[in-house]
This record gives sequence, structure tokens and C-alpha cells, in this order.
Amino acid sequence: MKELYSKIKSDPQIWKFCFYGFFKNLKFFEPYLYIYFLSLGFSLFYIGILYSIREAAVYIIEIPTGIFADNYGKKKSLLICFTSYIISFVIFFFTTNFLVAAIGMIMFAIGEAFRSGTHKAMIYYYLEQKGWFSEKTFVYGRTRSFSLLGSSLAAFTSILFVLNIPAMKWIFIISIVPYILDFLLILSYPDSLDQITETDMSIKRFMTSTVEKMKSIFGNIFLTKVLISSSLYDGIFSTVKDYIQPLMKGLIIASGLILIKTLPQKSNVKIMLGIIYGVFYIFSSSASRNVFRLNKFVNSFSLMNLMFDIMGVIFVLLFFIIRMDMIWIVILLYFFLYLMKDARRPLVVDVCGDNMNKNERATVMSVDDQFKSIFMIVLAPLFGFISDKFSIAAAFLIFGVFILIVNLFIKGGWRIKKPELRKVTFDNNGE
Repeated sequence: MKELYSKIKSDPQIWKFCFYGFFKNLKFFEPYLYIYFLSLGFSLFYIGILYSIREAAVYIIEIPTGIFADNYGKKKSLLICFTSYIISFVIFFFTTNFLVAAIGMIMFAIGEAFRSGTHKAMIYYYLEQKGWFSEKTFVYGRTRSFSLLGSSLAAFTSILFVLNIPAMKWIFIISIVPYILDFLLILSYPDSLDQITETDMSIKRFMTSTVEKMKSIFGNIFLTKVLISSSLYDGIFSTVKDYIQPLMKGLIIASGLILIKTLPQKSNVKIMLGIIYGVFYIFSSSASRNVFRLNKFVNSFSLMNLMFDIMGVIFVLLFFIIRMDMIWIVILLYFFLYLMKDARRPLVVDVCGDNMNKNERATVMSVDDQFKSIFMIVLAPLFGFISDKFSIAAAFLIFGVFILIVNLFIKGGWRIKKPELRKVTFDNNGE
């Protein structure tokens, strides 16, 4: 096992997969996105609407883009993806009102739709070529860990950027640079990973292929249930994760916490947010890289269910902790949420990989993201509305109870198939 892992880790294409995620996650704007929208005068409700617009656009084009990737080329899909991202960053830079921000969200959504599931499908195919498919949890956990290291670096370096740029909007222009690098990296991928199965861009054939793939995917009841669990979990997390920004901003100001006395309070808040996000991503990277080790004791399927319940419990706890203004406990609970989110994703990829057809991988991952979009379309404005009407704490309580109740029903209908425990062995160094 040690020799196999060493061979995987030294493979040049695996390194390209890792750096793809690293560059992709250099989103220097992420720790301050909500604050940026708030600075434009948008309420939490309107910010929720923006996210709903993004997810609605993803929902509309998600499955067609997945089928496009499966049929007409995965490299092409990723090149379109990064072009759309870059355009969205330019639009956000020039945003002055809600309408322009909405257009930026739509362009970002196009990038998300062409990206989602496509790169995972390429990893699946490459592992099959190399005879390493059984190690997909290890490989995806490793590549995802590099993505999270990119997020951590972005969080730390964004502190320097926001303190020195003329205005916060310039952070979007800086974010274009790593996306150009990723565009060039994708161009260097071998053409065999494109996996073109259709050369005729016939609309009729495209629609026929869509119907066939949908019947196949939704005919697999177990896979459908897994996709619902995955997308609901990710949809809820994506809905609430950035609410830590205005929440922590208020708590940091209320606590009088100042790291650098020579800087104004506003700058100290930005520094704290960047540091917090950076630390989150460092530990999340480790969780993603090492979650495969838990398969020695518990299968991926059971771990997915457990983490969903823990999320619900943490949400309920946040209601009480936020009301008591216990800033460090709030940060700690958010820390656990980030750890679980990034540890859970390799488990989902593992379970899906064992239960879907080879020629439908990008489509299956697109269905996962489309379900997520449906949930976010409803949940994002709902969470924002509850937060505006009552409080962020109340929104967490309501969502926490919702999670615990819904997951009871989902788990109750999952006794269709019992996954086997993965046989995982380690040497003395834990490899």
C-alpha cells in the first residue's frame, strides 16, 4: 500500500489535478464577499436573492453542461468555465447596483455549471487508466486538500490586498490571475481526458442523450438518495457559510478585539476575517486528505449520514452561543462545520463512484449540483429573510431543527443497500 500511494503521489498528472484545485480556490474575494455586497447597500435579504439568482442559473444549465462534458469534451467544458469566471470577476469589479451584481452572478453560474463534476469525471477516468480506481477516496481527498490549501493561502494573502488596494472591488481583478493560470493548466491536460463520445453537435441527439442519461441515473434509487443527501447538505452549508462574515464582524467590534493598534478598527476586522478563514482552510485540507483513513472503521455511506446529523446539532447550538455573544465558541463551531464539509465531499465522491455508470459521471455530478441549486434557490432568501426579520441566531435554530428532522426521513429510506467497509492499511508512518 505504501508503494502504491507513493506512486500515486509522484504521478505528474495527479500533481496537475492538485494544482488545478489550488489555483481554482485562490478566490481572494471570498472572506469579504458579503461585506462587499453590504458596502454596496444590499440587505441580507437582497444578498440572499443574488445567491438565488446564481443558483437558478446553475439549475437551468447544470445538467445540459454535464451532458455536454460527457459527450463533447471535458477539457472544452473547463475552458468555457474559466472564461465565464473571469468575465464575472470583471462585472463584479464594475458593480454599482443590484442588476449589475445579478449579471455577474449569472456569469459566475455559467462557470460553475461547466465546471461542476467535470474535473471529478476526469479524475475517475484517469484512475481507471492507471488501475487506481479503488483508491479514489485517497486521490480525491488529496486533490481536494490542495484546493483547500489554495483557499487558505487566498485568505491570508487577501489581508494584504484589502489593506493596500484603493477599494475592495480591486480584489476581483487580482482574482483573475490564478484563473488564467488554471486555464493554461487545463490546456496542458492530455487529450485522452477529453473523452469525446459525440462529434455531431445535433440538438436532437443531445436531447435524446439527455433523456437516456436521466432515466439511467434516476432509475438507480440508491444513487438518487445519495445525491439528495449530498446536495441538501452542500446547499445548506453554502447558504449559511458566508453569514459568518457580518456575524463575526459585529462580534469582533463588540468585543473590542484589536490585533494591530496602529490600524483602524475596520482594518483589524478585515485582518481577523482573513486569519480565521486561512486557519479554517488549513485544517480542512488535512481533514480532506486524511478522511479515507476512517474507512478502516466506518464505511463512507454511514459517515455521510453521521456528519449531516452533527451539522444539525451545531446549528442548534449556534442559536444559543450567538445570543450569548461568545465569539470564540461561534468561531469554533464554524470551524467544525468547515472540517466536516471538506471531509464529507471525498466520501460522497467515493459512494457515487461505486454506484454510477462510467459514461455518466459528469452528468451525475451535475445532477448533484443541480439539486444543490434547487435547495439554495429556496433556502438562501429564506435564511436571509429570517435573519433580517428576527436574527441570524433564530435562522440557525430553525435550519438546525429542519436538518435533524429531514435527515431522519432520508436515513429511514436508505436501507436499500449496505456498503462494505473499505480495507485500508497503513505503514508505520501512517501512509
